[in-house]
Amino acid sequence: MNASATSHARASRSAKDGAGARQDDTQAWLTALRGPAPAREEAIADLHALLLRAARFELGRRRESLAHVPYAEHEDLATQAANDALLAILSKLDTFRGASRFTTWAYKFVLLEAGVKARRRAWQGREVPLSDDEWLVPRDAGPSAQEVVEGGELLEAIGEAIRTSLTPHQRQVFRALALDGVPIDVLAERLGTTRGALYKTLHDARRKLRATLGGGHEL
Repeated sequence: MNASATSHARASRSAKDGAGARQDDTQAWLTALRGPAPAREEAIADLHALLLRAARFELGRRRESLAHVPYAEHEDLATQAANDALLAILSKLDTFRGASRFTTWAYKFVLLEAGVKARRRAWQGREVPLSDDEWLVPRDAGPSAQEVVEGGELLEAIGEAIRTSLTPHQRQVFRALALDGVPIDVLAERLGTTRGALYKTLHDARRKLRATLGGGHEL
C-alpha cells in the first residue's frame, strides 16, 4: 500500500469512529478529497456523514420554529442540507486557504444550508404580505397619551416617506424584511430574485428614507 492510500485509510477510520482524528487533520481531508477513486469516494461519504450530523444538530436547535413539521421531514431537510453543502464544498475546494480547520470551514456550508431550509419550511404555506394596504396604521403601543400621539406622528411621517420616496419594489422589500420579519431567503424565493439583490434594495430604501426623514431615525 502506498503512502497516499495509507494516509487515507487512517483518515477514513478516524472519521468513522466519530472521535475524528481526521477532523483535526486538514491535510488528510484535502489529500483524500483530491485523490483518485475509490479513496475520494470514501472520503466524500465520510464528509457527508459529518455534514448530516451537523445539519441534524442545526435543525434540532431550530425545533421551536419547526414544531409543526413531522420528524420524518426533519430528516429529509437534514439530508437535503447535507447534500447541498457537500456539492458546494466540493465545487469550492480549491478556494480553501487553510485559515481554519477544514471541518470548521465545511460546517459553515451545512449550517447555512440547514438554516435556509429551516426558514423556508417554517414559512411554507404562510402568506408574505406585499401589498401597501393596512400596514402603516398607527397602533396603540404606549402607556401614555403623549407617547401614543408622538408614536403615531412618527409612524405617519415614516409612512409618508415610504409612499413618496420609495419605488413600489423598494416598498415591498422594505415592508417584508424590515417590518414583517420575512427571512431574506424566503422573500428571494417568493420574488424570484437573489439575496444579494434584496440586500441592495433594502440598503437603497433605508438610505432614501433616512435622507427624507433627516437621518435621525434608525430604519
